[in-house]
Amino acid sequence: MYAFSNFLAFLFNNIFSYRKNVILYNLRNSFPEKSEKEINTIVKETYKNLSDVIVESIKGFTMSSGQILKRYIITNPELLNDYFNQKKSVIGVTAHYGNWEWATITGDVQIKHKSIAIYKPLSNKYIDNFLKRTRAENGALLKSINKTSETFSFFKDQTCMFALVADQSPSNLKEAYWVNFMNQDTPCLHGPEKHARINNYPVVFFNIQRVKRGYYEITVEKLTEDPSKLKEGEITELYMKKLEQILKKKPENWLWSHKRWKKKRSDIPKD
Repeated sequence: MYAFSNFLAFLFNNIFSYRKNVILYNLRNSFPEKSEKEINTIVKETYKNLSDVIVESIKGFTMSSGQILKRYIITNPELLNDYFNQKKSVIGVTAHYGNWEWATITGDVQIKHKSIAIYKPLSNKYIDNFLKRTRAENGALLKSINKTSETFSFFKDQTCMFALVADQSPSNLKEAYWVNFMNQDTPCLHGPEKHARINNYPVVFFNIQRVKRGYYEITVEKLTEDPSKLKEGEITELYMKKLEQILKKKPENWLWSHKRWKKKRSDIPKD
């Protein structure tokens, strides 16, 4: 499987140059102190990470719970279990870092909460339905990002883990939070903070780190236990600062091919 991943990474980097201009643009702006040689090394490793995530995601459809428990380990589930024992729902945020896809198949295997992943539906309805069905077999329900409010409302009387991959570029700039992230003025999704405040749910960060190929450790880190005590925008800033710390240590495991900084403040619609 990883031999194919190596070949795929070679194609992405040397034949197709998959979004290479986007990757280079993002890396140069994020790491102005790095040389071109260092940037190109990160580019190569970024393609390797992307290829691994692709092949591992496909493999994930046939993995057993036992395989997941060996390869995708939450190192401190007791933090979440404490909230569950208090009958508290939690919002968990992560990023397109390492293998975020396997998070949806770990489901209820390692945590006691009902797992609900907020995701962006695929344009192909057949593949989208297949994805939702196979993920649900392991306990994780996938709910459209377009129905986030309805999802939080529907499950408000159950003890849930609402998981959001929150590093995308927001479509609604009017409601976006803006922070300085990786040396750039960056718009951020408002959803995690909005629903944390409305429901006063604790917010945790899932720090996904690759130990070696095909093996990951996830550390749950508290961002806030009481959103009502934080200033507007502070939850988003805590999340982005946590992600920035991770990227500065190991940048190659992030999805730099995203057009993360394509939107500017000047793009905000005027009333």
